[in-house]
Amino acid sequence: MKRLIISILLLYVISSCASKESTKTVERDSYPVTSPIVIDTTLYTDYVAEINAVQNVEIRARVKGYLDKIFIDEGKYVKQGQVLFSIHNPGLNEDVSKAKAVLRSAVAEVKAAELDLKNVRQLVEKNVVSNTELELAKNKVEIAKAKVEEAQANETHSQIQLAYTQIRAPFSGIVNRIPNKIGSLIEEGTLLTNISQNDNVFAYFDVSEKEYLNYISGLKDAGEQSKNVTLILANGEEHPFKGRIETTEGEIEQSTGNIAFRARFDNPEKVLKHGASGKIRLLKKYRDAMIIPQKATFEIQDKMYVYVIGKNNKVKSQAVTSNNRMPHFYIIESGLNPDDRIIYEGIQNIKDGMEVTPQFVAIDDISKELMEETRK
Repeated sequence: MKRLIISILLLYVISSCASKESTKTVERDSYPVTSPIVIDTTLYTDYVAEINAVQNVEIRARVKGYLDKIFIDEGKYVKQGQVLFSIHNPGLNEDVSKAKAVLRSAVAEVKAAELDLKNVRQLVEKNVVSNTELELAKNKVEIAKAKVEEAQANETHSQIQLAYTQIRAPFSGIVNRIPNKIGSLIEEGTLLTNISQNDNVFAYFDVSEKEYLNYISGLKDAGEQSKNVTLILANGEEHPFKGRIETTEGEIEQSTGNIAFRARFDNPEKVLKHGASGKIRLLKKYRDAMIIPQKATFEIQDKMYVYVIGKNNKVKSQAVTSNNRMPHFYIIESGLNPDDRIIYEGIQNIKDGMEVTPQFVAIDDISKELMEETRK
C-alpha cells in the first residue's frame, strides 16, 4: 500500500514539473514593434563654406618714393577712380621735364633735316649735286623722325611713371587695413591695402563625389530650383538673401575625394566680408520616403540591420540601406517593405530565430515620444 502511495506522489510531481516546463516554453517576451511609413519630406545638409568677395585685389605701389598722403581710411567705401594714396618722388618730375626737352630737340632736328632735304632737292634739279646726296638727305629726315618717335615714347613712359604716384581705386569697394603710414619709404611692389567689392559674394564649399553625383541627378528631377541655397552665418543666423549655385570646379581633389561648389549671394548691406565663414544649407525633397526609427537599427561591419518579425512571430535580422537621416529616423532606400514589422526597442536582447510577442506602436506615437524626450 505504501509503495502505491509513493508511486502516485512521484507521478504527480513529475507531471507538475512537466506542466511547468511546458508553460515556460509557451511564454514569450514582449517587444515594441512598428512598421515603416512612407511620407514626403524635405531635408537639409550643411556644408562649411568660405566667403570671398566677387572682387578682392591687392593695391601695390608701382614706383619708389615716400608715402606723401593717405586720402582714405580703413573700412571705408571708395568709388572707382578715387585717389587713395600719393607717393612723393621728385625724380619722376625731373624725368618728365627731361623727356619733354629731348622731344623738343628731336622735333627741331626733323625740321632741320627737312630743310636740308629741300635744299639738296633743288641742287639735284640744277645738276649741282648727285642723286646720292638726295638719298642721304632723305635718310637723315627718316632718322630724325625716328628720334622724335623715341622721344615721344620716353615722354609717355615718364608721364605714366609720374601718374603712378597717384594710386587710384580700380573699382568701387571697401578698403582693408593700411599697413604703411605717411612718411614711410615705399618700394616698387609694396602692399598699400586691399579693396573688396562686396555687393555680391561667393561662397565656396566642398562636397563628396557621391553627393556631387546625387546633386547632378537631382537637377534632372527638381530642375533649376535645386540650385537655390541658404547661407547660415557664423552666429547661427540665416543670411536674409538666398543664394544660387553657379558652378563647380573642373576636377575632384584626389587627396580628399571632394569637389568645390561656388554659390553667389547678394550682399547689399555689405554685412558679409571677404574671408568670412559660414555654412551652406542644401535642401532636398524626398517623395515617398520610407522612414524607420534609428533605435530599431544596429550595425555589423559597417552594414545596417533591423530585426524583422516573420511567420509565427519569429525574428530574423535583415540588412537595409539608408540614403539619408533625419532627427531620430533613417530614410530607407532598400531592404524593407511598408508592411514589414520590425523590433523597435530592446534589439540588444534579440537573436535570430527567437519567438516574441509583438506590441505594435505606431510611428506617430514614437515620434511624439522622441520629441518629448528631446524637450527634456
